[in-house]
Amino acid sequence: MSTTALVMMLSAWTVIAFFTIRFFIKVLRTPQKPEPDSYGDNDDVKR
Repeated sequence: MSTTALVMMLSAWTVIAFFTIRFFIKVLRTPQKPEPDSYGDNDDVKR
């Protein structure tokens, strides 16, 4: 493998790893949205 190809491959791996780690951390740090309780909202509705 030539030096140019090795530099290109390592550059691509670095960019991919950076964005993978960045978005994974973003997902872990984002607070969860509360899910609506569909049963609790319909307690007064007769079926």
